Amino acid sequence: MLIAALLLLTAYLLGSLSGSLLIGRLRGVDIRSAGSGNAGGTNALRTQGPWFALGTVAIDIGKGALAAWLGLRFTPDGLSPEGLSATWPYACAFAATLGHVWPVFHGFRGGKGAATLVGGLVLLWPHCLLPTFLAWALALVLGGYVGLATMLAGLSLVPQALFAGDDRLRLGYAVICAVFLVFTHRSNITRLRAGTESRFERVRVFARLRARMARR
Repeated sequence: MLIAALLLLTAYLLGSLSGSLLIGRLRGVDIRSAGSGNAGGTNALRTQGPWFALGTVAIDIGKGALAAWLGLRFTPDGLSPEGLSATWPYACAFAATLGHVWPVFHGFRGGKGAATLVGGLVLLWPHCLLPTFLAWALALVLGGYVGLATMLAGLSLVPQALFAGDDRLRLGYAVICAVFLVFTHRSNITRLRAGTESRFERVRVFARLRARMARR
């Protein structure tokens, strides 16, 4: 169990290396003091521009994938009871996500975990990536709300796991990811209910088309 504890700790510490805050130090900015105050890719895009946001997302996805790889590579057979050793890669990926949201190196103030969760899924469940992205993109195009789109994309993991078969581990992880993303986006839910949530109007293609047709 010592190896398992070290794996989880290493994964958490990897997750604590926040992409936006590391890049921000190079530029002398802390995006937690700008925009929504969040250290994730969306706030990075809004406050620092696309290249900053791209670097942020790349780091955050990469650390999730690396944490999952550590779980796959270094968890020895027989570490846990029969059939449970497969849980460790998922546990490592989720530990990295916890590190991203509550980073020990950055005062426990991080992002909302979506990119890091995606990084883990790159190795643990790659077949879900395209449907999840399509769910996210459709919700974003229809509504223009990144937070809502992210929550709906996370929730889409549950029916995907159910449709895929009887893999209880994957289904359990899908439920955990979906609930966790709703939890970390609870401030977005509050703003949505109050009508104050920021919106990317440019991506609302259908709404723009309807508006043009209405003016004719």
